[in-house]
Amino acid sequence: MKVGVVTFPGSLDDVDAQRAVRIGGNEAVPLWHGDATLAGVDAVVLPGGFSYGDYLRCGAISRFAPVMTPIVEAAAKGMPVLGICNGFQILCESHLLPGALIRNERMKFVCRDQRLRIENASTAWTSAFTDGQEITVVLKNGEGSFVADEATLDRLEGEGRVVARYLGPNPNGSQRDIAGITNEAGNVVGLMPHPEHAVEDLTGPGTDGLGFFTSLAERVFA
Repeated sequence: MKVGVVTFPGSLDDVDAQRAVRIGGNEAVPLWHGDATLAGVDAVVLPGGFSYGDYLRCGAISRFAPVMTPIVEAAAKGMPVLGICNGFQILCESHLLPGALIRNERMKFVCRDQRLRIENASTAWTSAFTDGQEITVVLKNGEGSFVADEATLDRLEGEGRVVARYLGPNPNGSQRDIAGITNEAGNVVGLMPHPEHAVEDLTGPGTDGLGFFTSLAERVFA
């Protein structure tokens, strides 16, 4: 299937995401932030980086990029959308996901291999995993602390919408150790760690992140 990967000014993981999409068995289609259409893609990845220099707030300017209008519309109709790191921030700013990502608790940029537990293996992006499966991918962020009011957190927990949770010491102060969440329909997923950096043994901590890119075809064509 065709998976669009959006490049914003300041994106730096778009090429990595395209490669992960291809390794996962899909066709990667580059999309530009100024595009007003999605070029017939079946799914979209919003990659990590520092879109628009993270001015104002991370993702706050990107939500107004022309490409986000068709993405928001398509997501509402069920198109799978994955936001990684800065992409997660953009999804929250676009109100496709609740909550916000703020400065890390210790006010320092974190870059390390990170253990996660998959909490929801029923989304469009996690069906290759099993509930409770532990994986290791790359984490790198300065504003990766997920926050929301208690009612929202309780709703995410109660509806099974926490996709992944940090294991071990909390790396950035995210509430309830949340590393990723999904919308009610399960087609939109935001993830702070970087699965695209864990799809090959040669260039990462292993291949644990590959499931995020193979899940898509399994779900759509199963």
